[in-house]
Amino acid sequence: MAYLEIKNFTKNFGDVEVLKGIDMQVEKGKAVSIIGPSGSGKSTLLRCINFLETPDSGVMVLDGETLLDCSKKEKRDDKTLRNKRLNFGLVFQSFNLFPQHSVFKNLTLAPTLLLKDKIKAYKKELKQNKELSFKARKSLINCFKAEQKELIEKTAEELLVKTGLTDKKNAYPCELSGGQCQRVAIARALALNPKILCFDEPTSALDPELTGEVLKVIRSLADEKHTIIIVTHEMGFAKNVSDKVVFLYQGKVEEYGDAKEVLENPKSEALKNFLSSVSEKEG
Repeated sequence: MAYLEIKNFTKNFGDVEVLKGIDMQVEKGKAVSIIGPSGSGKSTLLRCINFLETPDSGVMVLDGETLLDCSKKEKRDDKTLRNKRLNFGLVFQSFNLFPQHSVFKNLTLAPTLLLKDKIKAYKKELKQNKELSFKARKSLINCFKAEQKELIEKTAEELLVKTGLTDKKNAYPCELSGGQCQRVAIARALALNPKILCFDEPTSALDPELTGEVLKVIRSLADEKHTIIIVTHEMGFAKNVSDKVVFLYQGKVEEYGDAKEVLENPKSEALKNFLSSVSEKEG
């Protein structure tokens, strides 16, 4: 059974039909690359998966839970969407770091904000225990806060090590290279422990010499069996790191299958032409 299953995603922007019935599956612990020419719907698909866009039709099931069914009326309030988005960690092309905060604060900010909801839930749980005095409840809440804050900071420290940024802990985004900024963005996505990591052209805004350091981090995450969806123009990376490749063409899945098989033995003329154009650019 697929860990993530997308059925019949469609999306229009005005008269422009961007997604035309996308079906896609992702297995747990596997990496899937989405490739295709500009305008094929890659980023739109990724944004729909992350609840940044709403498909016009379709169903999305994650780990047996239906997160989205466009045929049914569902809550669209901010809290509901935020909770659904927490299943995914999205790394953007342009980093989207908070420039006014240090690297460490960028990593701990979102988990700290989410801690408020955890504290509210914990307070509610304690109130149900009538045997606890006000003083005892307050003490337990303070201990819970301290433990959670310690866990958030410990996780951030570990992610700095994982992404090779321990010496940049107190630096600000303006003091970092593009590659370092993107590694911070990856660490920030990991800080919320998402079920699926998503990357939208993570190296497109980088100089060629900085691309390698970012791809190395993503490769290590794939080796650790994180579930990954990556929109990429790096064909070598897609072939060597991904388990599956999805080729989108004019809003449809033109080819889908084993990464090496799809990229080494393309069946459709559209994919053959795309790979040829990519090779010419790289050459």
